[in-house]
Amino acid sequence: MTVTGKDLIDLGFPQGKALADALAYANANGLEGEALRAYAASVMPAPFMELHEQAPAWQMNIQAEDDLEAVNVQKVQETMASLMRTPTVRGGAVMPDACPAGPVGTIPVGGVVVAEKAIHPGMHSADICCSVMLTEFADADPKAVLDAAHEATHFGPGGRANGRRFTVSLDLLDGFRANMFLNDDKIIRAAIEHMGTQGDGNHFAFVGRSAAKGTVCLVTHHGSRGPGAGLYKLGMHMAERFRKRLSPKTDKENAWIPSDSPEGVAYWDALQLIRRWTKANHNALHQAVTVALGLKVVERFWNEHNFVFRRGDLFYHAKGATPIAADFLPDGSGTQIVPLNMAEPVLLIRGTPNAQNLGFAPHGAGRNLSRMAHKRGLGDHSEAEVFARETAGLDARFFSGEIDVAELPSAYKPAATVRRQMAQFGLAEVVDEIIPYGSIMAGDWERKASWRIKAKAKHAARQAQVAA
Repeated sequence: MTVTGKDLIDLGFPQGKALADALAYANANGLEGEALRAYAASVMPAPFMELHEQAPAWQMNIQAEDDLEAVNVQKVQETMASLMRTPTVRGGAVMPDACPAGPVGTIPVGGVVVAEKAIHPGMHSADICCSVMLTEFADADPKAVLDAAHEATHFGPGGRANGRRFTVSLDLLDGFRANMFLNDDKIIRAAIEHMGTQGDGNHFAFVGRSAAKGTVCLVTHHGSRGPGAGLYKLGMHMAERFRKRLSPKTDKENAWIPSDSPEGVAYWDALQLIRRWTKANHNALHQAVTVALGLKVVERFWNEHNFVFRRGDLFYHAKGATPIAADFLPDGSGTQIVPLNMAEPVLLIRGTPNAQNLGFAPHGAGRNLSRMAHKRGLGDHSEAEVFARETAGLDARFFSGEIDVAELPSAYKPAATVRRQMAQFGLAEVVDEIIPYGSIMAGDWERKASWRIKAKAKHAARQAQVAA
């Protein structure tokens, strides 16, 4: 008797590679009758996990206060409603600074998603462990601190040149090499070259004074740079392999790695190593400023806001949400850091976990418009005019020397709205404010990027040929 694919399908086998492998084995071993049924039952893949018909409950800690915000909130609701149907998801929450971050079904910035026995790389995004660190100095001049930070840091693409690199601990590099995801030449090279760098976009070095103490504080904001981006890419690739096998109807953005699989255990360990690297990256910059100026540190603390946090078999994915639960902050001080924009105070907060916040608070101010939409909305005003108006009284700098109007205060949601709704929904209370003196951001470095200059030159040459 020859076993056919239909025979195995009639026994409950799904179509796919497993069916082909079972078919070959059954015919090679002459299986039939009860022996075939027993073999099929022993190797048959688990049924596909279907999307939730009724999505789990999730909390909306955001309220529209104008027409622009109403559109934003509607989009956030739409994407969360789709995402929450993912089979592994058990709950979620949205913070007051929420805004969409991709196709419908993608976790929004300001979103928290709780999944059971599953790690979703797409829900922590490529900027793994994006975080903030604060150092309070006993006695310091704010300009001197900002100048020292400008000298110590590096914004923009790539890493530091030879001779200007910071040391990465051998223990941490050994951890990378022992992990199936991080033992990658590109990732390890980036871990060495990107230490002491901050990237671009909304990342910054900020200096200000504590409203409560009058002391000068340095705050940095950045993620895990090249090492984290490399892990994200590999994690998404692995998650997609599991998605095809476990739940093909799940959106690719929400694919997951089972936490109890060998791959899931290794990915969780890789996340912890990336967390260590990112904290060391912050600390390297803060310590460089401290040593350069011979300052005395009163306190230094940090918290991430793009990460995955664990309670048993539940994994809390936070994309742009600040953890306030003590068990999510094993090396925290109990006070968390929430930046808003360069013209507003950096908030120091404390909160109590509850069913409304799931142990999280906002991470910043968020956006109601995309970067390009904001730029278009500036009309005929020059970048210099907008910069001068929005940074009056501040020592605001762009590392590349090019203004990025999409990172000026008006590009973000009103800080007062985020603060008001943080209190309204019982997410956290403000315990201190770091009043801004000045800040450094990457700026529009792409304007003078070599590839852009070459592209402009080619375009000009083509236009000249047409005109001739």
